[in-house]
Amino acid sequence: MSLLDISRLVVSVDDKEILKGLDLQVNPGEVHAIMGPNGSGKSTLTNALAGRDGYTIKHGQALFDSTDLTELEPEERSHAGLFLAFQYPVEIPGVTNMEFLKTSVDSHREIKGLQELTAVEFMRNLRNLAKRLELNPDFLKRGVNESFSGGEKKRNEILQMLCLNPRLALLDETDSGLDIDALQIVAKGINEFRTSTNAVVLVTHYQRLLNYITPDFVHVLIEGRIAKSGDATLALELETKGYGWLNGS
Repeated sequence: MSLLDISRLVVSVDDKEILKGLDLQVNPGEVHAIMGPNGSGKSTLTNALAGRDGYTIKHGQALFDSTDLTELEPEERSHAGLFLAFQYPVEIPGVTNMEFLKTSVDSHREIKGLQELTAVEFMRNLRNLAKRLELNPDFLKRGVNESFSGGEKKRNEILQMLCLNPRLALLDETDSGLDIDALQIVAKGINEFRTSTNAVVLVTHYQRLLNYITPDFVHVLIEGRIAKSGDATLALELETKGYGWLNGS
């Protein structure tokens, strides 16, 4: 059974139709890379699935583990196991990373009927994750993304993902603005997250991230629809030929 089953999805932003009948199936254990030119609807897809304000599903169906996502509030989608890493992570001054993540983890565990982690257990796990992502432990005491560099913000998103351990991670241009060292660290975190029971939808512009993360499928989004799908070699073809050959230009 598919973890994510999207059929004929139509999404509008500010009354402008962006996704125009998109179909996609994602099974547990799979990594799907979504590529395409600017304005093709890649970020619209992830934001609509996560339930961000301003993204309106006008038609079609998006089932997550057989549950209609449109019937769930954003926090309910998160509790069900959906995670969104933002293209532009926001700053939350006055709320430390530790506080933010402890509250998030406690909320998820409560929904699952699990006991709350002690502060010692939580901090031990969080420091270990930060070390693996080469994040200075001092960042855990700072406001969420406050005065972080672009690379630090993206690594912090991966830290949140690993801490919450979702069933489906939607990663919106996680490689944007990263130097080669930060790119490798982020890719390492994503690869560590991969298991046979979870899945990743990875939005990216460039092949370079896929040098470190091998997707099971690559989909090319053109004008709100998937124009072509293939395996990892499709990304290499796009690197050479661009997108014009897919839309007739």
